[in-house]
Amino acid sequence: MGGQGPAAPQSTALEVDPLSGRSGIRVRGEISEVTRPRWEHALTELSQRHQGVSYVELSEVAFIDVAGVTALAVTAMDLNSGRLVIEAPPPQLPRVLELFWPDLDRIEVTSR
Repeated sequence: MGGQGPAAPQSTALEVDPLSGRSGIRVRGEISEVTRPRWEHALTELSQRHQGVSYVELSEVAFIDVAGVTALAVTAMDLNSGRLVIEAPPPQLPRVLELFWPDLDRIEVTSR
């Protein structure tokens, strides 16, 4: 029982930091039901600072659920101008975007 307590926060942690030298955020962890409020808050803050192009670096994100991708798509659709460049996302992110938002040109996805 004692061993399960410390493991749970690590598996549900989501870290978000600003990128150095450019507009955007670096995200680490998993984006799921447990971490979605933090993810949505980070996207809201990013959209408020957005000017032209904002970067979302996801190379250290192991998983993003459909609701997490939806939050990203909605954020992009709500931008007044410009786009979000999603760098090194987990494999399910581009698949979900293509399935539900095939014509969303406000998101550019770069490979892992």
